[in-house]
Amino acid sequence: MQSPLPLQHQIAACRICAGRFAETATRHAPRPVVWFGASPRILIAGQAPGLRVHEAGKPFFDRSGDRLRDWLGLDEETFYDRSRIAIVPMAFCFPGYDAKGADLPPPPVCRATWHDQVMATLGEVPLTVLVGGYAHRWHLGTRAGVTATVKGWRDLAPRVFPLPHPSWRNTGWLKNNPWFAAALLPDLRATVAKVLE
Repeated sequence: MQSPLPLQHQIAACRICAGRFAETATRHAPRPVVWFGASPRILIAGQAPGLRVHEAGKPFFDRSGDRLRDWLGLDEETFYDRSRIAIVPMAFCFPGYDAKGADLPPPPVCRATWHDQVMATLGEVPLTVLVGGYAHRWHLGTRAGVTATVKGWRDLAPRVFPLPHPSWRNTGWLKNNPWFAAALLPDLRATVAKVLE
């Protein structure tokens, strides 16, 4: 029987990964970061919240978010307007760090439990922005690497734009792929502006 609670509240209350997170180096409790409404104009499909987002309870509330907003040409007010923009990562909770301090991958159980329902709630979204390899693989069904997928952006635009993760760890990638800033970003910003008119 389906819960009478709105889907957003069901996800926010999810504790399916409590045992998994307790065994990570961070030993943290689940804190799903849920940021979507019905019928958005743009879907930002990401990876999973980082530690700062976990602490703040707000998606992309970090340096990666600053870079992503710059890529999209959006100010914070517009970016966080749930009536216009849905932010749906492959896992709603911070997965934690391993013993070496590296990010753990998004637990697949989150996607399997929630994503079909979330996509049905969102309906037909005019623009989908795929942030990072995990989102590329699920939404596009691709096994190509991030660089190959992002290089093929023209085959997907204007409805879908695959991006690398905006982490500052990818600064080297951006320097090695100048076409991203020169060609993809202007087209992306123009599409974002048009969709939000």
